[in-house]
Amino acid sequence: MKTNGAGKYAGLLGLIPLWVVLYLNLKTAADFIVFSLLEMPAGSHLAETIRFFLFEVPKVLLLLTLIVFVVGIIRTYFSPERTRRILEGKSLFAGNVMAGALGIVTPFCSCSAIPLFLGFVESGIPLGVTFSFLIAAPMINEVAVVLLFGLFGWKTALLYVSTGLIIAISSGWIIGKLKLERFVEDWVYQFKSEGGAFEGEWRSFPQRIEAGLSAVKEIVGKVWIYILIGIGVGAAVHGYVPENFMASFMGKSAWWSVPLSVLIGVPLYSNAAGIIPIVQSLLEKGASLGTALAFMMSVIGLSLPETIILKKVLKMPLILIFVGIVATGIMIVGFLFNLVF
Repeated sequence: MKTNGAGKYAGLLGLIPLWVVLYLNLKTAADFIVFSLLEMPAGSHLAETIRFFLFEVPKVLLLLTLIVFVVGIIRTYFSPERTRRILEGKSLFAGNVMAGALGIVTPFCSCSAIPLFLGFVESGIPLGVTFSFLIAAPMINEVAVVLLFGLFGWKTALLYVSTGLIIAISSGWIIGKLKLERFVEDWVYQFKSEGGAFEGEWRSFPQRIEAGLSAVKEIVGKVWIYILIGIGVGAAVHGYVPENFMASFMGKSAWWSVPLSVLIGVPLYSNAAGIIPIVQSLLEKGASLGTALAFMMSVIGLSLPETIILKKVLKMPLILIFVGIVATGIMIVGFLFNLVF
C-alpha cells in the first residue's frame, strides 16, 4: 500500500512540469492549428473566433484543475462544523469579517444553504454574520478567481475578490444592525440538529490529497460544459462584434448601465464558468469595467436557486432586504470603478 501511495504522489509531482509546458505553449499551439493546419487567413472573423476558443478553453481548464485541487485540500481543514465553531462568540463586525473570509475557502452551494443556515442559527451565530458567509461563499469561489486570473490577470482577480469581500462583510453588517431576526421562519429557532451533518473528521494527508482529486473530478466535471459554452459565446463576440459596439449601452457614458446590468443579472442564473468568458468579450467590445463587474457579481452572487431555497427558512421581507442590500452594494462597486477606471 505504501509503494502504491508513493507511486501515486510521484505521478502527481511528475504532472507539474507537464502542466507548466502545456500552459506556456497554449498560444503557440492555437496559432499553429488555426494558421498552419487550418490555413485560415490572419485577421478574419472566423479565424479570430476559433483562435480565441482554442486558446482560452485549455488555459482555463488547466488553471481550474490546479487551483481546485489545491483548494480541495485546503477545504478539508474547514468542515461546516469547524467553520461554525470558529464563528461562535464573535462580535458583529469581527464576525462579519471572519465569515466573509471563511466563505472563500469553505464548501458551499445552493443545496447546502439551508443546513448551513440552520447550523449557524442553532449555534447562536448572529444573523448578519451568517449572511456575510452566505454571500461570500458563492460569489468568491475558486472557479471565479481562476477564470478572472486566467482571462484578465491577477489585478482584476484581486479587485473582484476584494470588492466581493467588502460587499459580503458590509451587507451582513447592515442586516445585523437592522435586527431582522423576526423575519426568520419561527421553526428555525426551534430546530435542533443531532450533530451528524455538521461534524468534522480528522484526515491524514493522503486522505486530503484524495479530497483534492475528488474536488477536481466533481467541480471540473460539473463546470467544463459551462466553460465551453461561455468561451464559445465569448469567442463569437470576440470575433464578430464590432469594436466599441457595447460602449453605447454598457459604457461609462451611459449612467444607467450599472443599475440596468444588475437588474438584468439578478434574475439570471449562471455560474462563473459560464458568465466570465462572456464578460471578457463584452469588455473587449467597449463595455466599461464597472458595468461588467456589476453584471457578473449580480449573476454569480445573487443566485436565483439559492434565493428560492432560502425562502424555506426566511420570510419574504428578509429575502427582499437581502437582495436589495447586496444589489445596492454591487451597484456602488460598479459606479465606483466606472469613475476610477
